[in-house]
This record gives sequence, C-alpha cells and structure tokens, in this order.
Amino acid sequence: MGFFLETVLGGLMAGMLYSLVALGFVLIYKASGVFNFAQGAMVLFAALAMARFAQWLPEWFGFTSPVLANVLAFIIAGALMFVVAWLVEFLVLRHLVNQEGATLLMATLGITYFLEGIGQTLFGNAIYKIDVGMPKEPVMVLESLIQGGMLINKEDLIAAGIAAAMVALLSLFFQVTSTGRALRAVADDHQAAQSIGIPLNRMWVVVWCVAGVVALVAGIIWGSKLGVQFTLSTVALRALPVVILGGLTSVPGAIAGGLIIGVGEKVSEVYLGPFVGGGIEIWFAYVLALAVLLVRPQGLFGEKIIDRI
Repeated sequence: MGFFLETVLGGLMAGMLYSLVALGFVLIYKASGVFNFAQGAMVLFAALAMARFAQWLPEWFGFTSPVLANVLAFIIAGALMFVVAWLVEFLVLRHLVNQEGATLLMATLGITYFLEGIGQTLFGNAIYKIDVGMPKEPVMVLESLIQGGMLINKEDLIAAGIAAAMVALLSLFFQVTSTGRALRAVADDHQAAQSIGIPLNRMWVVVWCVAGVVALVAGIIWGSKLGVQFTLSTVALRALPVVILGGLTSVPGAIAGGLIIGVGEKVSEVYLGPFVGGGIEIWFAYVLALAVLLVRPQGLFGEKIIDRI
C-alpha cells in the first residue's frame, strides 16, 4: 500500500509541473486564439536568463550572497520576459489580428526559433545549473500510519507546492480581477470585446507577460531538477497531451489534465512496464490524449463548439 501511495504521490507532483507548463498554452489561447508553440522556448529562455544572471551578478558587483543573487536574477529575468512579451505583441501579433489560426501558429513557430537562437547568442549553449536552495534529499513520512512509510523527494514536494500556488493565483486572476474578466471576453470574441472598449493589444501584452512569468517559474523548477540546457525547450512537448486532455480553453482542465497524466504515467510505468519491457511513461500521455480526442475533441473540460447553419 505504501509503495502504491508513493507512486501516486510522485505522479501528482509531476502532474503539477506539467500543469504549470500547460497553463502557458491555455492562457495565451484563451486570450488570443493563438496556439503558442513558443511556450517551450519561453521556458528555456527564462531559465537561461535566471541561471546566467545568478552567475554573472556576483561577478559584476562583488557580493557573495547566493540568495541576493537569485532574487536579483529572478527580477531581471522577469523584466526580460515582460520585454519579450511586449516585443511579441508590438512586432508580430498586432499585425496579425483576425488572421487565420494557421498563420498565427506559424508566427509562434518563428518566435520559437528566434528565442532559441537569441538565447544561445546572449547566454551561451553550455549546461547551466539553477540552485535556489531547494533540498534534494528524500525524506521518509507516514511511518506510523503505513508500514515501511513513504519516501518523498523534498525538491519534488516543494516544486509541486509552488506550481499549485501559481495555478491557484492564476485561477483567481481570471475569475476575480477586472483584467481577468476582460481577457475572458477577448477570448470569447475579439471584435465584440473591441466594440465595448476593451483594448485588444493591451490585453495581449498582459497575457503574454503572465505567460512569461509562468514560463520563468516553470523554467526555474525544471532547471533546478534537470539543469538548464537546450533540450529544456522540449518540456512543452510533455505538456501538449495535458492541454489536449484538459481542453485548450480551460484553466481547471490544465490542472486536472496534468494530474491525470502525471499519475497515469507513474502508475502505468511501475505496474505495467515490467510486462511490456518498460517505456510506457514515454508514450502513455500521447495515447491517452489520442483516445480522448476520438471521443471528445474539445477535451474533458473544453468548451463544446456548436455550429449553427
């Protein structure tokens, strides 16, 4: 029983990290109807900025406090992501208002390659580390309730807590604030939102800034776990099935989809993997997403589209 609960808990913690990356897709799609293929590149760019500024700042200014270096690096990396968001809107999106979805998708592909290229130019292409002080040693818990206890990685637990807090804040932002409600109106109908005075360009800047902050937090967490390298941009590919499963327009769907896929990956790999030679964790999410597409194309929590003739 203890081992099963340990496996499920590990899946839930991994699922929260998937949900955090998937939120970047959902936020931008809800506000602009753009499937942002550049989300993975944004995670990579933000993580590179965080890692390199945390390394450079003590060398430039001579202080020795790693905490101060990380705080300043986070602020600078966040400001840099705001600049990226503004440039994306100013140079790309405002010129493509009401264009076809395929056109917007190709634009985000261009942004992807630009961010990867400029990131390599500015920050280098080696493997860097992000050390924000999260403990990496495992800890045994619930020994008095479960025979043998449960072994939990402290870093995974803290990372899942941070991801859950970010998800909760974003959910409140969309439901409670006037900006969040304006973003939902823009997502429903661009032209109708403009007709009642909602500034479309400003809303796009806001949502890309929020997605940039989400990418920064995700980049710090994944960079702390895996190191910052250019393969980090592929983390977005792990979040694609989450988006498909939960629905492109649903913030709760991104959360639920991440948890379902995280638990499914871990449980299937542990209990079914030995019978098929392993490797289930690699393809499980995509097969599950395909099965959901066949039954409910808009995802489990996505809005059902009804076309009237």
